[in-house]
Amino acid sequence: MSEASTLDAAAPLRLRDFPDYLRLMLARISGTTANQMLMVALGWQMYDLTGSAWDLGLVGLYQFVPALALTLPAGHLADRYDRRLLLAISLLIQACVATVLLSGSLGLWVDRDTVLATSVMLGAARALQMPSLSALTPSLVPAALLPRAVAVSSTAMQAAVVAGPALGGALYAWGPRWLHAHGLVQQGGGPASVYGMSLCLLALAVLGVAAIRTRAQAAERRAASFETLTAGVRFIWQRPVLLGAISLDLFAVLLGGAVALLPIYAKDILHTGPDGLGVLRAAPACGALVVGLWLARRPIERRAGAWLLGAVAVFGASTIVFGLSTHFGLSLVALAISGASDMVSVVLRQSLVQLETPDEMRGRVAAVSSVFIGASNQLGEFESGVTASWWGPVGAVVAGGAGTLLVVATWMRLFPALAQRDQLYSGKPAG
Repeated sequence: MSEASTLDAAAPLRLRDFPDYLRLMLARISGTTANQMLMVALGWQMYDLTGSAWDLGLVGLYQFVPALALTLPAGHLADRYDRRLLLAISLLIQACVATVLLSGSLGLWVDRDTVLATSVMLGAARALQMPSLSALTPSLVPAALLPRAVAVSSTAMQAAVVAGPALGGALYAWGPRWLHAHGLVQQGGGPASVYGMSLCLLALAVLGVAAIRTRAQAAERRAASFETLTAGVRFIWQRPVLLGAISLDLFAVLLGGAVALLPIYAKDILHTGPDGLGVLRAAPACGALVVGLWLARRPIERRAGAWLLGAVAVFGASTIVFGLSTHFGLSLVALAISGASDMVSVVLRQSLVQLETPDEMRGRVAAVSSVFIGASNQLGEFESGVTASWWGPVGAVVAGGAGTLLVVATWMRLFPALAQRDQLYSGKPAG
């Protein structure tokens, strides 16, 4: 971008100067809040229906498989067509999911298969959303301000991740009483109230994306082929810093994630209800929110690689503490620390990927990155469900945290260029 030459990384990010970036951020807040509410309701509803840790893990697996299958084509689309349109379509798919679940909850016909089928739809929406969203952001702010923009948008997202689970859990627990008292719903009010609110928020997110006026020029003119679809894979493979940063997140969160088991912890170990589950799901985002606000004002300027590896190590240690805890307050603190450390990792990783990637490749590189993120989240949920069915939830979470620490030690040796990386921004826009 031409502005890059007149700005430096220490310049403040004034949102009023970038109205389209602000519109995107507000749409992301609304959409993320809705998505988090959906995930709280889906998890609790599935555990209510089956009481099975295996089925909780399947919810994550059924989201990951379509995301894995569709991500590379979605990255090509993000480099070929209007990224705003692709993002809006992904939000509309999620709105359809909320509509189906709302109808099914009110009609009492939601069952295990319904939850898994809608999980497939959510996975397909995620495959389309992540590359289009990631590739759109750098076109809305100058390159020199991108680390601050990533911190601000990640902080906004974490605020939504705080509000979404807490609001979803509260609606699930208390919504039926209010609805019954007003004669609006006589059955299925818990999940229905969550899905109804999610639908409204997703509609707002679609309107926000539609209001964005910036349209990046389509960069990929060639038709889809094996070469164009896999260009992002080759780009990352040839750059050890990017490969190390992205794969570190994959294996660390794949092993150390405990989100899928939170319904079990809430109900069977910490002895709380859906409102308590909402608070537990919000705790990591609270920690991330605080750190994100700090990074938006004081971005990490030196020793970026050491900060990244250290943050992932703290994530693993806090996961172990959460796994061993039987006290609700201690569990919240451990989850908050895990979220705070994960925020450092997210901001550094996303900034590295976007600053090192030219615009014509951003969709496909973001698609590959989203495969890693999806694997670490959705496939990690499946892994947690499987190991919990073998060793119990405590054994699964503690072993995962220990595995994360082992990954950090291994990556320090495998990717010395990442460990030695100093500055995020070189002063030269990518491409």
